[in-house]
Amino acid sequence: MHPVIQLEDIHKVYDTGEIEVHAVCGVTLVVQPGEFIAIMGASGSGKSTLMNIIGALDRPTAGRYRLDGEDVSELDRDSLAEIRNAKIGFVFQGFNLLSRTSALENVELPMLYARGRSRADIKAKAVRALDLVGLSDRLDHTPSRLSGGQQQRVAIARALVNNPALILADEPTGNLDSRTSVEIMGVFQKLNDDGITVFMVTHELDIARYSKRNVVMRDGKIVKDEMVKQRLSAAEELAKLRAEHAAVQLA
Repeated sequence: MHPVIQLEDIHKVYDTGEIEVHAVCGVTLVVQPGEFIAIMGASGSGKSTLMNIIGALDRPTAGRYRLDGEDVSELDRDSLAEIRNAKIGFVFQGFNLLSRTSALENVELPMLYARGRSRADIKAKAVRALDLVGLSDRLDHTPSRLSGGQQQRVAIARALVNNPALILADEPTGNLDSRTSVEIMGVFQKLNDDGITVFMVTHELDIARYSKRNVVMRDGKIVKDEMVKQRLSAAEELAKLRAEHAAVQLA
C-alpha cells in the first residue's frame, strides 16, 4: 500500500524581486494510510506553504511529492486541479459554504465535476456523507439556519463525498467555541477510526492532542515529529463537559 503523502527533500522559494524567501527548506515526510497528523508552528514557520504543496495548490521549487503513490511535483495546473478533486477533501477554518444553498447541495458540489454520475447517485452519496457527520436531519437547511459546528460538519461531509485518500483540514476549529471544537474533533476521530487519513494544521496545542502524531515546523524545517503520548478522546472530553454543565445546573 502506498503512503498517502510522501515528501522527499521539498523546498519552496519565493522570489519577491528583491530577496528570495525560503519558505520550506528540505522537508521530508511520510504519512501512511489511516494516520491522523497535526502540523503546528508559529506564523512564518512554513506550515501553510507546506500544506498548500500537500493540497496540490502549489508546486515545490525542488524535491519530489507523491500523493497516494502518484508523483504530482511537476503536474500542470489542470492536472493538479483534477487530482485535488479526486484525492483530497478540504476543510477550512471559514467553512466556505455557499450561503443560499442547502446543506445537501453544498455537499453535492464536488461531484458535479465528475462525469458519468447520475443525479440519484450524487444525491445518495451526499446524504450518506451528511449522515456520517450526524446531519441527516438537516439536509435542506441553508448555512444561516445552522450553527457554526453544524456548518463545519457540512464542510467535512463535502470533503468526504468523493472518497478522498486524504482529508486536509486547515485550522478547522479556528472559528468555533471550545465545546464545539471538541465536537468537531470527535467527528475527525470517528472518521479516522474508520480508516480515513487526516492531516490537520492547527496552532492550538490542545486541539493537536486529539490527533495521533504531531509535527512541528520552524523556519521552514520540521523540528519535531512524534506520536501523541497522552491523546485526548473527544467522547471523554464531551462527557466531562456535560457532567460539569449538569453540576452547575444543580448548584
